[in-house]
Amino acid sequence: MRPRLDALSSPLRILANFESFPAVWSLPTGESGTSRIVNGYAGFAQGMGECDVILVDGDPWLVLKLCALFLVFPARRRLLVAVDLVMGEVPAAWHARLTCFLKKLLFRRVDRFINYFKSSEAYAKFYGITPERSSYVPFKPNLRDRCETTFQPDGDYVLCFGRSRRDYDSFLQAVETLPYPAAIPRPDLARLRAAGSRFSRPLDRLPLQVKLLDDDGSPESMMRIVAGAKIVVLPMLPTNLLAGIGVYLSAMVLGKCVIITSGAGATDILTDEALFVPPGDSTLLAKMIQRAWEDDELRFRTAQSGYRYAMSLGGRPELYRRMLEALVAWIRSAGSTTGAATGA
Repeated sequence: MRPRLDALSSPLRILANFESFPAVWSLPTGESGTSRIVNGYAGFAQGMGECDVILVDGDPWLVLKLCALFLVFPARRRLLVAVDLVMGEVPAAWHARLTCFLKKLLFRRVDRFINYFKSSEAYAKFYGITPERSSYVPFKPNLRDRCETTFQPDGDYVLCFGRSRRDYDSFLQAVETLPYPAAIPRPDLARLRAAGSRFSRPLDRLPLQVKLLDDDGSPESMMRIVAGAKIVVLPMLPTNLLAGIGVYLSAMVLGKCVIITSGAGATDILTDEALFVPPGDSTLLAKMIQRAWEDDELRFRTAQSGYRYAMSLGGRPELYRRMLEALVAWIRSAGSTTGAATGA
């Protein structure tokens, strides 16, 4: 059974693993609460006895462990809210589908999902993360919390950036047909493959116009690399479930024109803030890069629209406020419509 929503304490007590989450918070609507930050499964298991809501950020395996704990020990259950549950790619092999099915069963014990995307048929189909069980919260540009950002629409190269499930092969096939300078971070091929990306070319056989840029993984390095770009391209694999939201927002907050693969986290959120291409089509990607490079008005207009959107999202404090508002709105709505709520 799910904990009674009408029996939650006031102020609301949250146990979370977010960095710099507010220890004491209040909302304009009158709700208030406290938060305690813990790390890992042990921290949640030890602290859940003194909280009303468990808020887990970006850790599917931790969510699954807590779901399993509540399955075995239902008396320990607390409201469980999973934030930014990135599930990777569409399961294809039989063992991946079996694992997916088991995850879907455990995820039934998640009371609410807070997503940085609005719609995804695949999330609902494979993991049971339906719109009815979810709240949409706009994410924020990570660079804004770490570096000074300015509108810089011009640059020297077409950049492909990011690690998770990127289609570098399609990018390289596209730019080798074009006369424009291009760049990628110097790749760690083992880490790219571990993150599900496709990069099959040997480094000594890259297109001649592609420059390798040093990248130590720091925000400062990312800012330097993105700031030098004229266009930022985020090609995702066709099997990918979610766009690289954090990367494209960081590119936008630096004033870059972004080209991104259509799909959840992209076309369900953005309109004229980016340019879209279908997954896995290097020919159409090349045409879009050419269009953006040669049409200064289109590139500037897209960059400006993306910059305004990214800046409107604020930084970490604004994101946490949106998250708390979504959490409280769901609790209020669910409590008023069901009284003592039953299990999922």
